[in-house]
Amino acid sequence: MTKNLPTETTISALLLEVLNTADAVAKANHARTVFREISAQNLPFGAEPAPDRPARPAKPELVPPNKMPRRGTGGLKGRQGLLHALAHIELNAIDLAADIIIRFGADLPAAFTTDWLSVLDDEARHFLMLEKRLNELECSYGALAAHDGLWQAAYDTRHDLGARLAIVPLVHEARGLDVTPPTVERLETHGDAASAALLTIIYNDEITHVKIGMRWLNHYCAAQQIDIARFFQKQVAQHMRGGLKPPFNDEARALADFPATLYAPD
Repeated sequence: MTKNLPTETTISALLLEVLNTADAVAKANHARTVFREISAQNLPFGAEPAPDRPARPAKPELVPPNKMPRRGTGGLKGRQGLLHALAHIELNAIDLAADIIIRFGADLPAAFTTDWLSVLDDEARHFLMLEKRLNELECSYGALAAHDGLWQAAYDTRHDLGARLAIVPLVHEARGLDVTPPTVERLETHGDAASAALLTIIYNDEITHVKIGMRWLNHYCAAQQIDIARFFQKQVAQHMRGGLKPPFNDEARALADFPATLYAPD
């Protein structure tokens, strides 16, 4: 049963606790607890500001994206590298979900907070699944290097909800829809059915996350009375050097209500 919280407890204060938790496993577990606590009670939103950077563990070492080693899926080290990189993405995604609610949720319908809380819980569950699988493969989160590109995208869009929605769920997370199916196939080919099944779960949840991003970008553009395709393409040009690279998983993006007129205009 969910505990009764003090009357001064707010949504933003609970989410700030997630952002301020450094240990990766503790962050994920606390995110799941906070999701349940907020979902079970009618809490005020609060006014706690989001930090520019969340608390993070001492490891992994963060290196520039172009210094990251290439990953395969065949040998043990290749699978460890792949799953570690995905765990790092999911850890970032926990903080991203908490951050977008604290930073922008007070001025939006309650459904915005509800949607991103569901994403928060999913990302925490994904991280814990990946960490468990890494442990089974004689590895753990923090053992390998990682890069900070995803949080840099969050930092660059910290003052602009429209830019945040366009770049984080609709560029970075949507890219997962493009690259995950062939990765699953390679894992299955190499006999790692357990990792393939885990990535399939994450892939299906990410369709929902991209759909949530599209829902709120549509809301944002309608409120601003601006054309969504033109706005999205402007954000990509501003924040993504070189633009978006095909191939795109049109089928999965369509399931997420993400029209090709946005990401692959004629």
